[in-house]
Amino acid sequence: MKLNHLVFLLFIMLMYGSSYPVGKLGTNLFSPLLMGSLRALFLFIAVLPFFRFSFPKINKLHFLLFCIVMGIGVYSFVYLALDASSLISPIIIGAQLSVPFGLILSNFFLQEKISLKKWLLIFSSFIGIIIVAYDPRFIDQLIGLVFIILMALFYAMANILSRYLKEVSTVDQIGWHSLLGFLILFIFSAIVEGNPFDQLYPFNYNGMITAFHAGIFVSLIGHGGLFYLYKYYPVAVLLPFYSLFPIFGIILTFFIFFEIPGKYEIIGGIIVIGSVCLIHLNDKKTKVSK
Repeated sequence: MKLNHLVFLLFIMLMYGSSYPVGKLGTNLFSPLLMGSLRALFLFIAVLPFFRFSFPKINKLHFLLFCIVMGIGVYSFVYLALDASSLISPIIIGAQLSVPFGLILSNFFLQEKISLKKWLLIFSSFIGIIIVAYDPRFIDQLIGLVFIILMALFYAMANILSRYLKEVSTVDQIGWHSLLGFLILFIFSAIVEGNPFDQLYPFNYNGMITAFHAGIFVSLIGHGGLFYLYKYYPVAVLLPFYSLFPIFGIILTFFIFFEIPGKYEIIGGIIVIGSVCLIHLNDKKTKVSK
């Protein structure tokens, strides 16, 4: 891999990792559904100059489900999880379940075969999450872990649905899911959390910076950057680097919140992140051998 591409890839993983501690800062300033709505808004504004308000004519159902799952499911539950938990490291670890969830869903819906080794790694990743849940500091905040597990499931579903959308442009995918996500989450926020304008005015600069970071640096540059790198390298080469973003996230959480992972998080985190990393490495070996 070229040095400039490697640096860019590490920057993307850093942005992915930063999304959780910075997102926690955001939920300290905005309610979670409003935070998700603002993230989608900034993402939509970024692609608006290139966006055509034309709904795809093919795979309409898959595309609509993708927009709902990604724009509403992922963006809402990640901030509901961060808002419900005073600890961030367990949330970062729980987000890793999107990989085993993706494998399970691909087995059922895409008929992709899963080897015994991968089934064992999937099982071990869930064992790791159970260990994290036993942290005494986290026992009264398990709803946060439930929310991030749901986020991981929705993210895995979005990835599976995207397999059916190869003929839909990336701009259309980003534009529609961010537009629907912004509108629907804003309405939900008004219904469940109260008048959003009470949180927005007087203008909340710090809160807007966290939403801008999530929409532009994490969603646009992060996801868009990976699409760019996929043009130069096979997926199997890039996937192992995904295991770096929880490490970056936990390190940044320490510097921002001075949060030190407990023994349950360390043990469970090693099991979860290690299992996910081995799944990626196994994918790389399999695809290289083909």
